[in-house]
Amino acid sequence: MNKQKKSKQDKKEKKSTFRDYFELIVETALFVFFVMTFVVQAFQIPTGSMEDTLLVGDFLLVNKFAYAEPLFPVEDFILPNKELERGDIVVFKYPKQLSKDFVKRLIATEGDEIRIENKQVLINGNPISEDYKIHNDAQVYNENNSYHYDDYIRDNFGPFTVPPGQCFVLGDNRDNSLDSRYWGTLPLNYIKGKPWIIYFSYKAERDAYLKNGIKDRLKRMVKFITLARWGRMFKIIH
Repeated sequence: MNKQKKSKQDKKEKKSTFRDYFELIVETALFVFFVMTFVVQAFQIPTGSMEDTLLVGDFLLVNKFAYAEPLFPVEDFILPNKELERGDIVVFKYPKQLSKDFVKRLIATEGDEIRIENKQVLINGNPISEDYKIHNDAQVYNENNSYHYDDYIRDNFGPFTVPPGQCFVLGDNRDNSLDSRYWGTLPLNYIKGKPWIIYFSYKAERDAYLKNGIKDRLKRMVKFITLARWGRMFKIIH
């Protein structure tokens, strides 16, 4: 009789333990889903347009609350947001293909006049200091030596005044970036958030994001370990 009672009790305890673990897994999954949907977004750098600030093979977490308008007064206290400022790095929906996300640096906001003269950016007539940008091409294209419009506007652009509800973004790798010089201004409501931290990084090939075959993915898994850039991990992005 005692053995039967003990057996029933053991079964109840096992069911209770299983239920506890199951509830914990479900609650954790819901929490992760909520965080990844509304709070942060994982993002991988596929191209070199933001070098040397962000490198191909960097994996980021993006703060989606950084610029969001608070729905309730207490929200602004718990998760304070900030105004968009010149120099901020932003992740946004690419205006020419909304299914793609781009990352660039905000250079001018609505009402600003932007002009580029021989690679130097001027805002409202004043040259700005950009210690984050790089120029890998010493060639300066102007109206005398450019045969294509894209070459000319790479190094000489404007003057152009940013319209209301828009902003102007550029890549830090200034000579190799598809940005507002080519596809126009960025609607402010397309901005998804601000890169927060690099949680993983490895030395990826330039065109790695285009290779999605099974063999390519297996090779990347191996490279994740052998080519990891440990010094970049958990680096806060400014």
